[in-house]
Amino acid sequence: AGSSRSGPSTQGEDEFPAFAETHSWGTGTAKVVRIAFTGILTRQLDGGLFGSTDPVESTLRQIRAARQDEEVAGILLEIDSPGGEVTASDEIHRELLRFKESREGRVLTVLVHDLAASGGFYIALPADRIVAQPTAMVGSIGVLMQTLNIQGLGEKLGVTDTTIKSGRNKDMLNPFRPVDPEQVRLLQTSVDAMHDRFVELVAEGRNLSKTKVRALADGRLFTAREALDLRLVDAIGYWEDALAETAGLLGVETVRVVAYRDDTGLLAQFFGVRSPLPGLHALLSAAAVPRRLYLWRP
Repeated sequence: AGSSRSGPSTQGEDEFPAFAETHSWGTGTAKVVRIAFTGILTRQLDGGLFGSTDPVESTLRQIRAARQDEEVAGILLEIDSPGGEVTASDEIHRELLRFKESREGRVLTVLVHDLAASGGFYIALPADRIVAQPTAMVGSIGVLMQTLNIQGLGEKLGVTDTTIKSGRNKDMLNPFRPVDPEQVRLLQTSVDAMHDRFVELVAEGRNLSKTKVRALADGRLFTAREALDLRLVDAIGYWEDALAETAGLLGVETVRVVAYRDDTGLLAQFFGVRSPLPGLHALLSAAAVPRRLYLWRP
């Protein structure tokens, strides 16, 4: 046990990320860490009363802690997320792969509670088994970049924009001037590149052909039953079913589940309280700065 720090490290990843370990379930010999990600995958921090929270960094640190614990045989990752930033999604995906590759025989099981959309599905792709609850929705494979154009509104209000720039593309998607088709083409190239990466990872993670994945990768969501039929998930069930899948992968009858607690005390828990969808306010506030998103946006 030890203390941990909120927010990303300015020196890179923690060498020895420290958490207080608590018992969650079971008495088996195989130790499994239970990690939950709920909300938006973003590093755009929501400020609490006396600080900020970064659920992405917290999740990364938990995965690293599990990787460095020689006793840990597996991770049970519970997901309820519409996705979020491309890079945040990719960071968690990479760290989960590092966990699996760190020691032979380690396994990763994912349980989808309500939603694993776009980036929420992206982070599930390293899993050996994905279990979706019967009412879950899965998919939304795709990328978006969105902004507002308020040129007309600005003209009505008498608001004008003055931008001094070093090149014609320095202020792409400036909301106070007409959309430039050539700049849209440039941005579309970037979006397409991230879409191609998503498709490749789905094909690799789910053992599907790229052709089949591309046919599904138009942004739509699938019910748990549809996702099972399409081989985007492996089973439909609940928490105990995900545990059984994990035990089966490890070749044991039962597992001992632990969870990590950020051991910074009650004050940090109080002042770091997040909204029901962590990161949503910050992500929407950043709408003026278009970014590529693996995000389901109904």
